[in-house]
Amino acid sequence: MGTDLEHDLALAHEVASLVADEGGRAYFVGGYVRDRLLGTQPNDVDIEVFGIDGPHLRELLLRVGKPQTYGAAYEIFSIAGSGLDVSLPHRQTVTSDGTVGRVADHSLSPQEAARRRDLTIDALMEDVLTGQVIDYFGGISDLENRILRHVDATTFAEDPLRVFRVASHAARLQATVDPATIELCRNLDVTHVSAERVLQELEKALMLAARPSTFFRLLNEMGQLSGWFKEIGALIGCEQNPVYHPEGDVFVHTMDVVDYAALMRDEAHVPFAFMLSALCHDVGKPLTTCVREGHLTSWGHEKEGVKPARELMRRLKVSHDVVRYVTNMVELHMRPGMLVANVGSHKSYRRCFNASVDPCDLIMLSMADRMGTGALTGNAEVVRKLTAEYEDFNRVMELPAVRGRDLSELGAEPGPLLGQALRYAEKLHLAGVSKQDALIHSMSYYRKLVTGREGETA
Repeated sequence: MGTDLEHDLALAHEVASLVADEGGRAYFVGGYVRDRLLGTQPNDVDIEVFGIDGPHLRELLLRVGKPQTYGAAYEIFSIAGSGLDVSLPHRQTVTSDGTVGRVADHSLSPQEAARRRDLTIDALMEDVLTGQVIDYFGGISDLENRILRHVDATTFAEDPLRVFRVASHAARLQATVDPATIELCRNLDVTHVSAERVLQELEKALMLAARPSTFFRLLNEMGQLSGWFKEIGALIGCEQNPVYHPEGDVFVHTMDVVDYAALMRDEAHVPFAFMLSALCHDVGKPLTTCVREGHLTSWGHEKEGVKPARELMRRLKVSHDVVRYVTNMVELHMRPGMLVANVGSHKSYRRCFNASVDPCDLIMLSMADRMGTGALTGNAEVVRKLTAEYEDFNRVMELPAVRGRDLSELGAEPGPLLGQALRYAEKLHLAGVSKQDALIHSMSYYRKLVTGREGETA
């Protein structure tokens, strides 16, 4: 265990001892118990305190550190300088518009509190002081058999976010879901779940699961894919040319690409955005797929995919930088593979990499896309070619290039024409033209632009 986790556990025992002295009891809850029983290191330490009200608990916590309250209505305390969360049992509340909230209720018994958790494997509790695991609802058996099963149908339905939690749990734990739980999820209205909470569960699936595709396949089985993820749902049944895509429709292909991308995500410079790009790379195909000259084609899908990819990212409220990354990767994802297949020139590769927000991640996305077609041979050679061309691109980019001040010193004036001349200079740079020659050609180009403008206004 790392020192931070050891510190949090020691702090949890200290809090539990103070609570016990006052006649209460503290239990490890949630993911901590589940992960420990699975033999994996827990990411968080959460304890729930029974038999003590909120003000009294805060007084006790002041003896071990500086408690900070969040979720004031249901009183969860964090201890400054630690990762420990200390909470009271709570009841769910639902407003008239469907918003789910929680209210602390220190009168609840451990069994009543456990009943309000979503899944049996997350309803497990462990006495902090004795280590005794309390299993009211068969969570240990479900954990051993990798089955996700709801605890109570009524309390489960109080929070529709649980649809996405079940899907992300299934992906991360490689678990199956009890049919009754799937049916329960099918009947929940997820319309009013906040984008931030959906994004959190999506991120867990994409970043922690060996096969993130499970998340989306399960949402589809629940009938919940085409709401928040309607662009992904639209891929189902969108046929592809079997010559190039023997694996099946665009949804099947995308799920394979996402799983291959998961094998590479630790090497990506921007891992989460990289995984989102794998998810969105073909969302333009439903808009472009048609039959031409007797063959299925989706010509131009990479450009047409930018808009639906942006719409999905904005619905999930990802950051502007992530939107920019994803839409750029969607637009360019075909280009590296096409350059290899068509024996592109060095200049073509340089232009491709120069247009990319992250050429290394683009190469990996291209390879995941390739493997998602079932092409599992010849990949090493493709990687070697793309790597060599990327090294060539970096070599060229390290060479001196024409800048705005260089042209200004020769008489170019600020404005749109200077911008056009700089873009021309960039093309020369990518072609490997020396700075001295590029400066001469760019200034000549600028003068022609000025002459043309003067001719227009004469």
